[in-house]
Amino acid sequence: MTDQQVTPRRQNGIIQPLLTDLYQITMAYAYWKSGKTKDYSVFDLFFRKNPFQGEFTIFAGLEECLKFLEVFHFSNSDIEYLKQTMPTAENDFFEFLSDLSAKDVRIYALDEGTVVFPRVPLIRVEGPLIVTQLLETTFLTLVNYASLMATNASRYRIAAGNAKLLEFGLRRAQGPDGGLSASKYSYIGGFDGTSNVLAGKLYDIPVNGTHAHAYVTSFTHFSELRSQLLVSKKDGKSYDFLESTITWRTELSSVFKVVHTEVSDGELAAFISFAMAFPNQFMVLVDTYDVERSGLLNFCAVTLALNDLGFQAIGIRIDSGDIAYLSFIARECFLKISTKYNIPWFKDLVIMASNDINEETILSLNEQGHKINCFGIGTHLVTCQKQPALGCVYKLVELNGQARIKLSQDVGKVSLPGRKEAYRLFSDRGDALIDLLLRPDEKQPDIGEKVLCRHPFEESKRAYVTPSKIEKLHKIYWKDGKVCRPLPSLEQIRENVAVTLRSLRSDIKRNHNPTPYKVAVSDHLYTFLHNLWLENAPIGELC
Repeated sequence: MTDQQVTPRRQNGIIQPLLTDLYQITMAYAYWKSGKTKDYSVFDLFFRKNPFQGEFTIFAGLEECLKFLEVFHFSNSDIEYLKQTMPTAENDFFEFLSDLSAKDVRIYALDEGTVVFPRVPLIRVEGPLIVTQLLETTFLTLVNYASLMATNASRYRIAAGNAKLLEFGLRRAQGPDGGLSASKYSYIGGFDGTSNVLAGKLYDIPVNGTHAHAYVTSFTHFSELRSQLLVSKKDGKSYDFLESTITWRTELSSVFKVVHTEVSDGELAAFISFAMAFPNQFMVLVDTYDVERSGLLNFCAVTLALNDLGFQAIGIRIDSGDIAYLSFIARECFLKISTKYNIPWFKDLVIMASNDINEETILSLNEQGHKINCFGIGTHLVTCQKQPALGCVYKLVELNGQARIKLSQDVGKVSLPGRKEAYRLFSDRGDALIDLLLRPDEKQPDIGEKVLCRHPFEESKRAYVTPSKIEKLHKIYWKDGKVCRPLPSLEQIRENVAVTLRSLRSDIKRNHNPTPYKVAVSDHLYTFLHNLWLENAPIGELC
């Protein structure tokens, strides 16, 4: 993060106090009726299990929560609607609601883009009980999908290695808001660009796109070309681009032993038309008819004709068929032309794959040694088909200085009570070893000092850790009614994702059977938790 405050990014206008569940309003009324308007609360927002059968999650959505706090206010029309929805509520309550703001709330959070783990509070919300309660649903909707999406994208990034990743999911997303969020958080998670033009405008994300099969099938013959002339980048003169392309195709047909009758003239006409429109950005779909017998030859002919005029094509996109095999054929073709005609850049032309690809597809292609250097990912990315929800929760952990605990017969759902400070302990190799939660009155761990780390619920699971580096995870982001830390740019959040992921061992990040990352509590917090548990758990009676 830099010390400079960046220009705030826009927020969707629907993010306002009524974007909540009705029970938040009914609880607020019941709190008000019970005289709890001055009660001071602490809530933790966290999740219990990593998504996608993995062992890490990327925290995202913090900036949207902070921007929501800036506009948290019930308008006159909101109040009128709530009066109709809750006709038996007293009018004084609505006057109370109309005066509410987030000025007395405090937000402690991890930096957005940090790799995070179960039970560690992503956000700690402190303030008047009624206000903090009213934030619950909105905060959860702003963090749940954002974190799930960023995590999904980061897993694709790990699987794809150095290949370029483009998000192509707007048409398959859960509505326009889901589409915009997918574009934003896939970029944070490691994607290189999006096809979503509005996301590009709003978030300054690089936009990419070629054309659809419809463009190719809209041409049937060379006679449909309105012009055959293209101005050379070399000398500024006009040349017959159609004639040059056909000459190159004839030569390449003999070189690559392709029967001329199998090659589509309509496809070539479409490619010529697209090249004349975008001579510096020529990239086309080559699978409309047949990649090997038509698309690849037509692409290479147009690319060589462009080269004669001083233009350099970008590459091809394959949207169907045996993608690994076709990538081998295409790369071999590009290498052969590069060598035969002494055009060094030709061998490195982009081969993009975009055929309903998911994480497992990329891993399978890796095993086949594919020659793809760019993936366009849509449906499986933006819908998070492998797991559609993260499951963040928002639990009261302290009220008026007294710790609160939520119990359950399912131990995994027992909450960790009270305010907690979170620290990440690192090994001398620089790897993140463990996240440790402490009570706020405890001495923070020191570098080189042995620290006892305990599993919160299993007595026998404990270990000493001697950290070589310690990072305090929670920082204050909101107090006195305003953001109190510089907010990072999207690029800085994206870099934080990359940096914190690099701090994890590879076995924690692997796709199959990853090693769980450990989250522990201090000995003091362990004892406090279990004493409070015993105090609040009912004692059964055998009959």
